[in-house]
Amino acid sequence: MTTVPKVGFVSLGCPKALVDSERILSQLRAEGYAISPSYAAADMVVVNTCGFIDAAVAESLDAIGEALAENGRVIVTGCLGAKGDIVRKTHPKVLAVTGPHAADAVMQAVHKHLPRPHDPYTDLVPPQGVRLTPAHYAYLKISEGCNHRCTFCIIPSLRGDLASRPIGEVMQEAENLVKAGVKELLVISQDTSAYGVDVKYRTGFWQGRPLKTRMSELVRALCALGGTTADLWVRLHYVYPYAHVDEVIPLMAEGRLLPYLDVPFQHASPRILKLMKRPASGEANLERIRAWRAICPELSIRSTFIAGFPGETEAEFRQLLEFLEEAQLDRVGCFAYSPVDGAKANALPDPVPAELREERRARFMQAQEKISRKRLKRKIGMTLKVLVDSVEKQGAVARSAADAPEIDGMVHIAGGAALKPGAWAKVKIERADAHDLWGQLVQ
Repeated sequence: MTTVPKVGFVSLGCPKALVDSERILSQLRAEGYAISPSYAAADMVVVNTCGFIDAAVAESLDAIGEALAENGRVIVTGCLGAKGDIVRKTHPKVLAVTGPHAADAVMQAVHKHLPRPHDPYTDLVPPQGVRLTPAHYAYLKISEGCNHRCTFCIIPSLRGDLASRPIGEVMQEAENLVKAGVKELLVISQDTSAYGVDVKYRTGFWQGRPLKTRMSELVRALCALGGTTADLWVRLHYVYPYAHVDEVIPLMAEGRLLPYLDVPFQHASPRILKLMKRPASGEANLERIRAWRAICPELSIRSTFIAGFPGETEAEFRQLLEFLEEAQLDRVGCFAYSPVDGAKANALPDPVPAELREERRARFMQAQEKISRKRLKRKIGMTLKVLVDSVEKQGAVARSAADAPEIDGMVHIAGGAALKPGAWAKVKIERADAHDLWGQLVQ
C-alpha cells in the first residue's frame, strides 16, 4: 500500500494570510496530500509568515526555526518571504521561500520536494475548500494589495497594488460557504471600500444577472444569500471612510447587514494624518460617524490608531484623545509606532522616543477603556442575539453583533452548557466590564 505524503502547516499573521493558507491547504488536499497535525508525522512543513512589524518578523522567524528543528524540511511563504533574503540569511536550510498569495509557487516547491501522490481530483475537497476557522464562520477575501501609500505601512511592497477578485467568483465562494453551514461571513481585504476601483467597477455576472464590482453592490448580494441577519451575519472589515460607505448603512438599519464597521482611522490630527498619507481629517471622520449613527443607532464601530508617530506633539496626541472622547467608538486597538523596516515614516524628523510612544499608547488605552466600559454597561438588561463559539462546563462563550472573532469581546452565557458551537442564542445581559458581557440564556 502506498503511503500518502503528509504536509504540516503553520499559519501566522492576519486574516488575509489565513485565507492564503486555506487556499494552499485546499490545493494540497485536492492533489491527494494528507494534512499532518504534528511536526513528527509530517514529511514536510509549510510555514505561512507575517512580516508587517518587527514583532511579527521575530515570531515568524522563530516559527520557521521550530519547524526546522522539529521536522527539518520546511517551505516558507507569506509576507516575510517578500522582505528580501531575511529568511535565507536566518534559516539557510529552508527548502524554498515564496512571497504572499503565492499558492502556485508553494505547490511547485511542494511538488519538487514531495511529489504528489496522483493527479488532482477536486472531489477530495469540499466546495468551500479547507478552512482553518470554525465551521460557523469564515473569512471572505475580496481583493489583494492596496493602492494607498501610507508612510507607516509596507503592505503594498509585500502584496502589491489593489487587485480585486471577480465579483462572480467571490459570490460563488460565499454561496459555497453558506451552503456548508457558515453563519457569519467576515469580508476582508486591505481596503474593502476600494473594491473594484482597479477594474473601474467592471460589471460581472452572478447567477446570470449583471453585478458591478463595487463594495455596495457586493454587500447587497451577500446579504441576499441569508435574507436577513436572522440567518446570516455579513461583517465588514478594513473599511476606509469613503463617501460611498454611507450607502451600506441603511442596509444595517433595515436588519439586512450586520451593524458593524471596522474602520482604521489611525489618528485625528490633520497634520499627522497628512504625514501618514491618510485620506481624511479627524473632523470629517467625526461628521461621518455622527451621520452613520443617525441612520443606524445600533452601529458598532471598531478602529485602530497609532500613538507616537514621528513628529507627534503632546498637543496632537491630546487632539487624538479628544477625538476618542467625541467619537465614542465601541472597540479600539492602539499600537505604539513601530519603525518597520522599509516604511517611509522612519525618515520623518522628530521621532518620538520609544518610552514616550509606549506611554502615550497606555494613556490612549486607559481613556478608551473608560469609554468601552460605559458603552457596554448600557447593554445591561438588554436581550441580545449571539453566535456561540465554544461550550464549556460552566456555560457557553459567544459573540454579539458588536464582536468580531479574536479581536473584540465575548458574551459569557450562564446556563448555556447544552448549546452547540455555531448555534444562535438569545442572552439577557446582567453584567459588563470594559471588554466582555455576561448574561443568562433566554429560552
